[in-house]
Amino acid sequence: MADKLGRIEQVIVSLLDNGAKLQGPAVQKYVDRVRRAHPDENPQQIVERMERMFLTAVTGSGGAVGAAAAVPGIGTVGSIAAVGAESVFFLEASALLTLAIASVHGISVQQHEQRRALVLAVALGASGMEIVEKAVGATTKNWGSLITRVPAQTISGMNRKLIHKFVTKYAARRSALILGKLVPAGIGAVIGGTGNRAIGKGVINNARDAFGPAPARWQLELTT
Repeated sequence: MADKLGRIEQVIVSLLDNGAKLQGPAVQKYVDRVRRAHPDENPQQIVERMERMFLTAVTGSGGAVGAAAAVPGIGTVGSIAAVGAESVFFLEASALLTLAIASVHGISVQQHEQRRALVLAVALGASGMEIVEKAVGATTKNWGSLITRVPAQTISGMNRKLIHKFVTKYAARRSALILGKLVPAGIGAVIGGTGNRAIGKGVINNARDAFGPAPARWQLELTT
């Protein structure tokens, strides 16, 4: 069992790192693109818009995977492969949303280990917050900025705890959802879409708890 969990942890870390490796300029470019499309919106409105975009994307991907099981010629093996690809998309989308909201709040997450910690902690919610607060030795209502205060000598150990917690929590929730997506006759599409939407809303709520309301004004002017 321990070996199995270890292999799952390695896979999850690999998937998460695809999103967590997003560098500051890439995340800022995404935020700036949304701002340019809606120049009259304030930071809170932009955050809410990015939340809606994220939720629409992950709901659509879940429904598409569920629908694959109802298509003649696409067997269970093909559906499982699609679920794997969709899980990668979900994790990367969650990472982008988390880092983009941090950027709007002016939280500069420069180091790779810090980005990984922030993505994991937000995905976990309250349990992630507890691990971060324990590592920092401080508590605060909106704890997202605490990531930048984690001592360098402790962040690797903290990430190992976050990864293990994430695997046990995420694997349990996603395994039930994956089985539901493989139900044929179109039922899987409904389960896939609604299931992803529910988990996606959880990510959004966790991010709101971590960062709180967005600043009233933009801290940096949008460059042209």
